[in-house]
Amino acid sequence: MRYALSHPYPVPYNHNTPMHALLSPHDLHLTSKLELSQRLRKGHNLAYASVQQQPPGDQKRPVTWSEQEVPCTCRRQPADTAGAKRYRSSRAPSVAPAWERRRAAGARGGRGEVSAGELDSADDRALPQGRRWGHADLVTGIQLNPHNHMQLYSSSVDGSIKLWDFMDGIPIKTFVVGSKLLALYALAHCEDSVFVVIPKHGERDTFQLVSVKLTKAAGQDLEAKELSVVLDGVDASPKRIAFGREGEYVASVKGINLQVYFFKQKQLNRFFVSATKTKGGNNHFTCIACHPTEDCIATGHADGKIRLWRNFYHKKEYTFSTLHWHHDTVMDLAFSMEGTSLLSGGVESVLVLWHNESDCRKDFLPRLGSAIEYISMSSDGALCCTLHTDNRITIINSNLRFSKSIQGLIKSTDVKTGLVVDPRTKALVLNGEPGHLQFYCLQSDQQLFSLDIVQRQYIHQAGLNQADLVKVAFSAQGKWLATVEEREEVTDPELQLKLWLYDEETQSFKLNTRINMPHEDHITDMCFRNMDELEDDSLILVTAGRDCVFKVWVMVEDTDPEAQQSVSWSCDFVGSYHNYQATNCCFSEDGSLLAVSFEETVTVWDSVTWDLKCTFCHPPGKIRNICFGRLTCSKYLIGATDYGFLCCWNLLSCALEWSAHLNVLVLQPDPLSEHIAAVSWLSKESSLFVFKPNEPRPIYIQRNLCKEKIQLAAFVPRDEPEMIGSEKYLWLRRSQLFFLTDTQELMTLSTKSLEERLTPSSKQLAVEESLAVTPFSLLLGKHRRQQSQEDTDLGKLVVHNKHEQDSPAVKELLHTPAHVLPSASFLCPIFINSLLISKENKSAEEVADEVEMESEKTEDDSDEERDVTETEQEDTSTMELLGEMTCKLSKSQEKELRKIRKMDYSWISAF
Repeated sequence: MRYALSHPYPVPYNHNTPMHALLSPHDLHLTSKLELSQRLRKGHNLAYASVQQQPPGDQKRPVTWSEQEVPCTCRRQPADTAGAKRYRSSRAPSVAPAWERRRAAGARGGRGEVSAGELDSADDRALPQGRRWGHADLVTGIQLNPHNHMQLYSSSVDGSIKLWDFMDGIPIKTFVVGSKLLALYALAHCEDSVFVVIPKHGERDTFQLVSVKLTKAAGQDLEAKELSVVLDGVDASPKRIAFGREGEYVASVKGINLQVYFFKQKQLNRFFVSATKTKGGNNHFTCIACHPTEDCIATGHADGKIRLWRNFYHKKEYTFSTLHWHHDTVMDLAFSMEGTSLLSGGVESVLVLWHNESDCRKDFLPRLGSAIEYISMSSDGALCCTLHTDNRITIINSNLRFSKSIQGLIKSTDVKTGLVVDPRTKALVLNGEPGHLQFYCLQSDQQLFSLDIVQRQYIHQAGLNQADLVKVAFSAQGKWLATVEEREEVTDPELQLKLWLYDEETQSFKLNTRINMPHEDHITDMCFRNMDELEDDSLILVTAGRDCVFKVWVMVEDTDPEAQQSVSWSCDFVGSYHNYQATNCCFSEDGSLLAVSFEETVTVWDSVTWDLKCTFCHPPGKIRNICFGRLTCSKYLIGATDYGFLCCWNLLSCALEWSAHLNVLVLQPDPLSEHIAAVSWLSKESSLFVFKPNEPRPIYIQRNLCKEKIQLAAFVPRDEPEMIGSEKYLWLRRSQLFFLTDTQELMTLSTKSLEERLTPSSKQLAVEESLAVTPFSLLLGKHRRQQSQEDTDLGKLVVHNKHEQDSPAVKELLHTPAHVLPSASFLCPIFINSLLISKENKSAEEVADEVEMESEKTEDDSDEERDVTETEQEDTSTMELLGEMTCKLSKSQEKELRKIRKMDYSWISAF
């Protein structure tokens, strides 16, 4: 192991380094289109304003960006894309950096060109078209219409209640209430009203349960202003209000208070429990459920107990019994449809089934992955559904058998690993289940697999320090994976550095080397040297830590004869700088230089000799992010400080090239181009700046990217470069930029609407996934597969009528339930017109057939012309011998002659 101390003075950069070979012109004049962006949840779309400006006259002098100098006022526009909240700039934003201020006396700054795009979050694969009429804000409740099993109600913070035909995704009516709606309940005995929870006017953090009368007037957008207060002082959580005995009473819990209101008697009873017990129990209510047919109320408590309340018609003669299994908070309760059993869930990730309200008879379904947040029963009682804190839905049979899990991107407690892209699968890699890495496929919105890194049983107990995954890094080709796990301790942290090797046989990573306590304090950053992995000697891993050193790890041959692998990893070099904490590290594109930040100073090291080449400093403020430029900009080093400065240093001149006053939280370079994305946070808004290090101004600015704070970002390479028509989006040509907010919403940029992004294959897939599985559909699918296989074996070209497949009238006719269809006389003209093929819009097959027919006709005409020409030549030669001259026929005469020759004169023989 070698050690190196910092040089006291900056050393000029060596101009003979291999990095200079990368400074060659690079042609990036290709254009492409933006492809379908994948999304975690059905969230909101935002339109952005993009800015294009003329290059400044003087680019050699340092410039300064200022977020206050790029004002952009917005106004809300009607949503014209599927489920989108669209904001459009009311005027062209103007940028006034330092170069423009210097020329303000006699020159005019460049004007920006504004265009609209979209910011997408969640998955679009099987999204119904009804999403374009969705709510404008967070959806707080959904309830099936008890009078029509094909409809449901939804409520939102935007103050509206919508009635949907959920099979077709079409809104039937919208009822505007006006107040924020925090919970929704629909009862069978209330035909023209629903119950919602709204904030109490004039009081903060106080809520009311009110009844909203839904008018039956004609029209789609109606006002519902007739409200009647049912309960006052309720909790905003929907699982703390329940209706019992087919809607005869409603019960609500908040704190240590239980109140029950009887509708017929108009009687309100209140019950209280003591806040704490002598044994340290916590009696605060957490959830409530009411028996469907009997006078029984089940309440969950923070200490894990479940109380069953009876005889609550009387304020003083009520009774309750106690069930106890959960060691922590009871998250939710649900009775079965018959009321014979009770389901409970909590932080233990175990679903408990209580039989006949007895503490002795209970069954368990353990290891459900994460804490159970909500429990719901199907209307027929055959299925139970649980919602978990990690963004997972689990469907369970009535016999407590696991049926299916619906899982997209796992929601972790804290994404400490950052957003990392797997070079092999191009999957997004980040924290998943506790101690696991999730590999999330952006194209299919599915988890490819989960890798257990910590390899310890996770104990669901609050306040318990357990090992957690904090850092992840891949080698250039994805052959090696480095992970860091740590556990917080009162005295010294417990650290482990693990190196994983990808096994081609098992198609997974296997642990190669485990290093205990690689640093004496927390590891702040690590990275691989991105060079040719065919030479294992060139593979290097660097880790930086709070113990004021960075360490270089290399592969060595394992001399242990009992070792299962031939190579392992060990420390080769340790570097430091003035006893400052090492915060960030990164390699240049060719791997010849290593940059390590030590608080306010950036140091550049030779990756072969590990000599300190130069240092850069930009006080005040510690360095938050650093990265090297790529391709034609590889001579630049970019850094961001926590005091709001973005700096660009020239490695050839060892000088500051330019700086910008920008509070950068995320600095992400594109691995396939020179572009770098910087995300700033100011005035509770996230903004995006895309720039090239060799230019002193951003090439793209997106103000008000989202209201949430963006914590992480990653460029994901595309399978193929996209064709983009506008120059302002060329930076998205080869890679797609993804963001992760502090609320763990995954978002990406797109310039297409939902209909444009959905390909025909994905649309067909969405239709096929929505079809019910019946014996006829299975038989039909089997027949189609057999027919397709036969056609493939015979080498036939199966031609499908595209117009017939894409006919919306046919789809509506086949998929709409018969009892809601209009009369046949009304549908018949629409159906017939949908089958007619327009002459103007010919399909590709028809055009090909016409071309083929024309080519055959041309061949026939050419043969006939050849015969006529030969005959004419013979006649001409004969006449020339006779010394006579003949006149050539015109083209029209030749056509008439060919028609005459084709005519059938055999009928003349009959005479």
